[in-house]
Amino acid sequence: MGGHAFSEVLLPGTPAFVAERYATLAERARTRDFGLLTQDVVILDTETTGLSSQENELIEIAAARLSAGGISERFDAFVHPTGLIPPEIMELTGITNADVAHAPSAREAVAMLADFVGGCPVVAHNASFDRAFVEAVPGGAEVSELWIDSLALSRIALPRLSSHKLAFMAEVFGCAAVSHRAVDDVDALAGVWPILLTALGDLPDGLTRALADMHPEVAWSYRPIFSFLAQEAVAEAPFSLIEARARVLEAGPTPQHVDVDELPALNVPTRDEIEAAFAPGGLVAAMYPEYEPRPEQVAMALEVRDALATGTHRVVEAGTGVGKSVAYLVPLALTAKRNNVTVGVATKSNNLADQLMFHELPRLARELPDGLAFTALKGYDHYPCLRKLERLRRSTAEIKTNRDPADTLTAIAVIYAYVAQSPEGDLDALGIRWRSVDRASLTTGSRECARRLCPFFPDKCLVHGARRRAAHADVVVTNHSLLFRNVQADGKILPPIRIWAVDEAHGIEAEARRQWAVTVSAEEVRALFERLGNDKTGSLGRLLSEVASSDAATLFMGLLAKANASVQRASVVVADVFDRARDLARAAREHGFDSTNVWVSPEVRATSEWTELALAGRVAIDALDQADKNLKAAVETLGGERPEWVVDLADIERRLGEALAGLKLIIDGEDERYVYSVQVNQRLRAGGEALSAERIDIGSVFAERWYPEMRSLIFASATLSVSDDFAHFNHAIGLDELPPGSSRALHLDSSYDFDRNMAVVVTGDLPDPRNRDAYLRALERLLVDVHRAMGGSVLTLFTNRRDMEELYERVEPTLAREGLSLACQTRQSSARRLRERFIAEKDSSLFALKAFWEGFDASGETLRCVVIPKLPFSRPTDPLSCERDRREKGAWGRYVLPEAVLELKQAAGRLIRSSSDTGVLVLADSRLVSKGYGKKFLGSLPTGAYQRLEASQVGRYLELWRKSHE
Repeated sequence: MGGHAFSEVLLPGTPAFVAERYATLAERARTRDFGLLTQDVVILDTETTGLSSQENELIEIAAARLSAGGISERFDAFVHPTGLIPPEIMELTGITNADVAHAPSAREAVAMLADFVGGCPVVAHNASFDRAFVEAVPGGAEVSELWIDSLALSRIALPRLSSHKLAFMAEVFGCAAVSHRAVDDVDALAGVWPILLTALGDLPDGLTRALADMHPEVAWSYRPIFSFLAQEAVAEAPFSLIEARARVLEAGPTPQHVDVDELPALNVPTRDEIEAAFAPGGLVAAMYPEYEPRPEQVAMALEVRDALATGTHRVVEAGTGVGKSVAYLVPLALTAKRNNVTVGVATKSNNLADQLMFHELPRLARELPDGLAFTALKGYDHYPCLRKLERLRRSTAEIKTNRDPADTLTAIAVIYAYVAQSPEGDLDALGIRWRSVDRASLTTGSRECARRLCPFFPDKCLVHGARRRAAHADVVVTNHSLLFRNVQADGKILPPIRIWAVDEAHGIEAEARRQWAVTVSAEEVRALFERLGNDKTGSLGRLLSEVASSDAATLFMGLLAKANASVQRASVVVADVFDRARDLARAAREHGFDSTNVWVSPEVRATSEWTELALAGRVAIDALDQADKNLKAAVETLGGERPEWVVDLADIERRLGEALAGLKLIIDGEDERYVYSVQVNQRLRAGGEALSAERIDIGSVFAERWYPEMRSLIFASATLSVSDDFAHFNHAIGLDELPPGSSRALHLDSSYDFDRNMAVVVTGDLPDPRNRDAYLRALERLLVDVHRAMGGSVLTLFTNRRDMEELYERVEPTLAREGLSLACQTRQSSARRLRERFIAEKDSSLFALKAFWEGFDASGETLRCVVIPKLPFSRPTDPLSCERDRREKGAWGRYVLPEAVLELKQAAGRLIRSSSDTGVLVLADSRLVSKGYGKKFLGSLPTGAYQRLEASQVGRYLELWRKSHE
């Protein structure tokens, strides 16, 4: 693959010198001698009946022994499982039940494998998967003590490659093809292995030695590889991260863009130009060879263009399949290029942001005559802190983790390789095992950042460098949370971007409320006091040790001793506040299944429990105020002598000051802009308490502080209207406070045929959910019938954990006896893994909560039925709802009802994700037909028709539907 073509498989923005090295890897690997790294090393792959080593089994094991000349010996064996191979696995692998009928048992096959491997190092792609299956078999632990994961190693070797899947790398570098058969995958990995070693040798001078030498006390499977490569290096110089960052940033940014407000007029593409871009043979057709013009997409693009031309705002409800991302990107990008300005796109989910950054924007950049500069901006904790990275690598202290410290060393290596080849980027796509790795050891917060005291500040730092480079970009992609933190910070976080497309806009009011909430939690306050420590530990202990040799030691130690005394007192009295908060929650009438959320109403403030809490709060306020003053004095005095001494202490002092201000606000409760509440996690005996103040009216803040600074805002989502009425959304985000003509709202129908592809069933005879016992008994029978009739591929979305877990305990055993698999989103389960399993096993079903109500895509046969047992109303005791009820007549109908309608629309949207998808939506809440407001829900669904059935008839209806769609 040539250098030019090779750039297409790399991440956008890869420096030319890195791309040139990647392009020659395969050729150079053929002539490199890696000695022991390619001798007596065993490449291994397995095929299994599923993803779980606890629930599934091996069906094939393949391995190959490497020698200097390549593969010298092979091993390949089918494995006889105890059960039948699932049909989807047979289709994927081509391995049939007949193939394994007379194969050795797993125990026999693994014993044969152990003899073949002979204790040599084993290399496998995603080795933890293969190792788990092998070692789940008796005797499997004897196969090898050293397993090397080529997937993780490829992220170190090739950080700029757009994918690290084995099939992708094998194709890119001209190795044997992957086929979902173990023997073929082994051949592919055997070809990729020397390429990875060659790429590791290309790392900056001294880096392989630095990685090999870090934390020698940790058993790390990659250490021998880096040690060998370091020994092979010629005249190796000590590694310098500063020099590596300078090399990768040599090209430098383009000139900074201008502020829209500085332009006399905005040069916007004409309507004819937009229509031409979306016409056959136009810009969008060049981006997507199979593109077919959609009237709804063109209409949206024209509306965005008109908003830019007139300096007004748009609210666009675009149904599934319209292609709204491209509809707003094209006019935004063309406007940015013509005017040398920066435009922004804000998304709720990382999935959409990644889709824009790695798919839509690169395609658009490739087809525009002068290209397109684009970048992503995220919060501080999404970027590695290079100062902390260096400190952690060099540290002799024990690595902070509850799991395998080797995962932290792998994370360090991945980050070093990535930042040495990447002008910009973040941690999200690096494949780091954050369950094992302490994120705080590798990232920083805005207040913790050392800034001018850091040797990488500003340009070499990925956080500050990204923000500087954003000012030179045509398009900046960020998330809702960072956008609204920028509003709160009066525009000091992001560049002066005055044109935004706010995608997934249905959630922005709630996100802004979360970002602007004032919360004082036991966990965060305790963490601050732990960081402060005392005269022997933490920041205070370190400083007392460091200033001892200073000329002003007596003054400094006196200040620190005074600060320490006030900090110790404050930590004790603040703890009493949270004890009183737990007492208040215990006295509350309403308790949630997991937690209690108490609305601090005027009536609650009159109780004895609140009186005790407020008294403890005022004592804590005085103690925190004294501690804050003493810490501030220490920071100012010591910082004048040695600024680097007080970086950590200054951050803690600022955070303690914020906790003090927050506690004052909540205890006083006089600011009418807020609703006040107390939260207690009932699953913890202590430590799960928090006091909160949330802004009630988000729209007025937008209207006062955000909109005056903006030229055009495009709010887009598939769910913004209630029965074709945008009044709720416009009020929620304050557009109704702007002068007439400032904004326009429109609905664009989906490009999919919902009336043909989606059936809606409403059960009209289930008991009212408030009659819990009768409701759950009836719902249990209904859920069993639905799963039986559909044969799996059912997603049931619950509004509360208690109902979900109780029904799972009732329903799962019944379905299991009939061979139907049902999973549940328990507290211990990973939402990501549940998603992956649901998508991979097309006949599986899932009980899930909020994380799956939106943003979950499972097209095709994977998802054929969505069940919603209960309308998603907020809890009657929700503090915001209660406060609104106290202040406004009819608040329930104005806020709670439309928010529930929009949430139901989001959940229903999980069902049809492509033009060929078909499915059934089962609504099991009888209030849809027994209450007048039911029409609001039904009238907002993408299809107008629905079947009202008795619960006992639903199973039969689904059986007939299924037969007619297979």
